[in-house]
Amino acid sequence: MGEDVFLPIVICGMLFIGLPWILFHYVTQWKKAGTLSVEDENLLDELHDTARRLDDRLRSIERIIAADNPEWRPGNER
Repeated sequence: MGEDVFLPIVICGMLFIGLPWILFHYVTQWKKAGTLSVEDENLLDELHDTARRLDDRLRSIERIIAADNPEWRPGNER
């Protein structure tokens, strides 16, 4: 008879206390992680600089190829 009362109490406790606690915990963690850290911002700045340098290099290569082969145009490699 004791198990007949104990099990529903445990299940209700898990549903009405445990589940909301877990949900609120992870929502809080998600909101904290929603902002960029200083390290993330520095990494993004580095990646932006790298992408800009690579774009400059690609344009230089395209100019060199276009000077060597006047019929070549970027995007006609297909």
